[in-house]
Amino acid sequence: MINRKGGLMQKTMRHSIFKWFWIVAALELIAISINMFYAPHAVAAGGATGIAILVQEVAGIQVGITTMGVNLLMLLLAWFFLDRSTLKRILFGSFMLPLLLWLTPEINLVTDRLLAIIVGSVVFAFGVGFLYQMDASSGGTTVPPLIFKKYFGLKPSVMLLATDVIVSLFNIPVSGVEAFILAVFALAITGLVMNYVETGFDRKKAVYIMSPQLATIKQQVRDETPHGLTVQRVVGGFSDESKEMLMVVVEQANFRHLIDLVHAIDPNAFILTMAATEVHGGSI
Repeated sequence: MINRKGGLMQKTMRHSIFKWFWIVAALELIAISINMFYAPHAVAAGGATGIAILVQEVAGIQVGITTMGVNLLMLLLAWFFLDRSTLKRILFGSFMLPLLLWLTPEINLVTDRLLAIIVGSVVFAFGVGFLYQMDASSGGTTVPPLIFKKYFGLKPSVMLLATDVIVSLFNIPVSGVEAFILAVFALAITGLVMNYVETGFDRKKAVYIMSPQLATIKQQVRDETPHGLTVQRVVGGFSDESKEMLMVVVEQANFRHLIDLVHAIDPNAFILTMAATEVHGGSI
């Protein structure tokens, strides 16, 4: 007799342990980016860790200690102004990140300041992106944007960017204008890389095709390519005529071949191309 309930509990426990392992790993990536790339070059690219870098430059207080102080203040704000589910989501990261910052040695791995910020931004983006995928957070200055969203309806992404820029501005009196420029540059790189981390690196294109020769084009796509192919029924906005439109999901490397194939059949075919991410499953 198989104890299905016991097996399910063990599976759930293994999944939970695996998830917490990856959350700690993601937080450690953030700690590495701060202690080995940002802090050695005195560049504060926003967030609680940015505030901590500024404090370290001015008062010599270790980054982890200041980060803990900022996170505790943010947790207090979350307790009073946000729901308990949000508080629970940011609680672990708020304590674990300062601990990892304290345990991770501050080493200047890259002497070139610009290169250090580029590498640090990529490492930081991977850490934050992995946290978002697991619905986790490092706490810190992510709290005020959530409060502004709840009470004023402002977008968290806009408010978080504004917060990071304000923190970055303090680079000017502390470390100079160059540090501020590098901080803004770091924010841009982090945003770009996080977009890829969250939506995946397997980029494709969704190509929409309409043509009087659609039947021939559809057959050619089926015969000559392995692309995902879907036929959609559409109605003209001015003519009110019902027509068919092809949606072809194609790899980046094969995009030009598809366009050439369509134009060889109908040079005047209507083609609309859009970037496609998180593509799952096959053709219908």
